[in-house]
Formats: sequence, C-alpha cells, structure tokens
Amino acid sequence: MRLLHTSDWHLGRAFHRVNMLGAQAGFIGHLVETVREHAVDAVVVSGDVYDRAVPPLAAVELFDDALHRLADLGVPTVMISGNHDSARRLGVGAGLIDRAGIHLRTDPAGCGTPVLLADAHGDVAFYGLPYLEPALVKTEFGVEKAGHEPVLAAAMDRVRADLATRAPGTRSVVLAHAFVTGGEQSDSERDITVGGVAAVPRSVFDGVDYVALGHLHGCQTLTDRVRYSGSPLPYSFSEHRHRKSMWLVDLDADGSVTAERVDCPVPRALARLRGTLADLLADPELTAHEDAWIEATLTDPVRPDEPMARLTERFPHTLSLLFDPERAPDEPGVSYARRLADRTDQQIAEDFVAHVRGAGPDGREQGVLRDAFDAVRTDDTVREVAR
Repeated sequence: MRLLHTSDWHLGRAFHRVNMLGAQAGFIGHLVETVREHAVDAVVVSGDVYDRAVPPLAAVELFDDALHRLADLGVPTVMISGNHDSARRLGVGAGLIDRAGIHLRTDPAGCGTPVLLADAHGDVAFYGLPYLEPALVKTEFGVEKAGHEPVLAAAMDRVRADLATRAPGTRSVVLAHAFVTGGEQSDSERDITVGGVAAVPRSVFDGVDYVALGHLHGCQTLTDRVRYSGSPLPYSFSEHRHRKSMWLVDLDADGSVTAERVDCPVPRALARLRGTLADLLADPELTAHEDAWIEATLTDPVRPDEPMARLTERFPHTLSLLFDPERAPDEPGVSYARRLADRTDQQIAEDFVAHVRGAGPDGREQGVLRDAFDAVRTDDTVREVAR
C-alpha cells in the first residue's frame, strides 16, 4: 500500500506580515497532483490542519476544497487533529464525511478503533491518535499524573490491544501529533511542555509498522518506521534550511517500509543575514538573496538611520529586522531579549526568584512553578477550544 504522509498545514497562518493563503492553496493543488501522479492508495494528515481553534473563513473554505478534491480522487484520507486545532470543531460531521472516504479522527476515546483499508495483501489498520492534552485526557486513559508519556503510552496500549484481535498479517499505521525524543524543533511550533517535559520516547510507538508524526515542522526520520513529514511551508525563519516535503511511503506485504521525499513548492526562499548595515548593502555574495524573504540582524554598535528603508532598497522582501550590537555579554547595554535568549519560562522565573532573594528555588518550589505554568497553558488551551 502506498501512503502519502503530510502534516502541519496550519491553514490561515501568515508568515510575518505575508498572507500565506495563496501558497497554502498551491500546496493543496500539489498534494492532489502528487496523489494522482504517484498512484497513492491513502493520504495521512497528522494534525494541525488549521493554525488556530477558530480559523478564518478563507482557511475553512480552503480545507473544504481540499476535502472535496481528495474525495473526488476516490483515495481514502485519514486525518487527526493537532494542538493548534479545535478537535471538536474539526470533527464536526466526521461520521458523514467518513462515507466519502475522509476519515477524521479527533476524539481521544477512539484511539483504539482503526480505519481499515485493504490492498491485495490484506488489511491495513490506521489508528488516529489526535493531540492528547494530558490534563484533559488523563481521566479518559486512567493515568494518575498528567504527562505526555503516560497518556500516549495508554493510547498505544489500546492500539496494540486492538491490533492483537486482528487477523494475522494485518499491517498497522499510527498517526500521532507529538514531540518525540530525537526530533529537532523550530521556532514556529507551540510549546507543549507539561511538568517540565515536552518529548516522549520513540519506544512508546513500538509494535506498529509505520508511525506518521506531526507537530515538528522539519521533515525528519527518527527511524525507518517513525517519521515527521514536517510542515509543507515555512512558518519561521528558523526553518530557512528546511527542505519542505512529504513522505511517499510504501508499506509492503510483510509490513516493511520504504520511503522517499516529495518536495513541496516553495513560494519564496528564506535567508538569514547578519552584519553591519553597510556590509549587507554592499556584499556582492548576498546577490543570490535579493529576491528572498529576509531576516536581517544588524550588528552595528549604534543603530543606523532608517535601516529598514535602506535594506528594502536592495532586499525588497525583508520581513524581520533585528539588532544585536557586537558587545561582550556582560557589557552594559546588552538587550533584555538577548539576555533571555534560549531560556524557558521556567528558567526565567527561577532566575527571578534567585535575583530577589539571593538564592534560587528548591526542588519543591521548582515543582510549584512548573505546576503554575502547566495550569496557565492548559487553561489557555481550554479557553481557545471553548471559543
């Protein structure tokens, strides 16, 4: 069976101030053509269809168009909700849409109930594990402490229990939206840390033939059987080295996997430039980037006059302008943002405690801070989904 694995469409999302809806529509067209040209048997979409729980109407219309075009091909599609989606909204009408071969899996309670598709060698069971917010699903899965690993492990126990009841030789595919250990993050993924931990081990997914992951925006191979497709478009400058693609996966009769990447259309290249304003305007080696979307970091010791206007004369698609004067880290004038770079909310809070009382928090106090951050993030998630 030939699968096309994609995820993290983030329909409705902009790239800085650039509306990406046209590029997203171009990707949907490319997806449909790929399905047709490569004789794909099933499409799997591993979450974050939309960029937010209540997407703009234009994004909903594009999603509707995608569903119609996939259904018209007669190729089954299995799709789960991600942490950016409202699972309840995305799942509206799932029972009816199911009849058209579009299988939306957004209810955590259905993790152990597969979509069964068949080829000449028998059944392939597709298990959809939507994003599992630990605090919201721990009761459903009977775990005592909210955490990504316990709830995903419990969900996978249901998958393996159901698979054990299937006919011998039944192959299995799991769709999951999670941060798995070994994956490389970018700046555009929303933090899902719970209890100080965001990642789960790959071993959670043992026992199935292929795991189609979503959440991280870079295409990655964790093992031959566990892969991220990544987002089809860039959503932060941290992705400037990404090769945006989908996985074309062949699942053989014995469950063995071979995969190749299918490149996605790139609306415009990304480039990160760094140096003084004068150097960026004069360096002939930067000519290749003149038509790219640009993030420019200026290192001038004194902020130059009208830097954005001057940069856009050479680089008309400059979207982000940063200032990072080349000074020693402890030199007065180093920016607050630079001092906090690469530090988590937890670390910043612990630094604050140490600053105001002269000693950092002990283990119990660190736990209180973690619980507070988890509670706020969970409350934000509940409020967004309830809108």
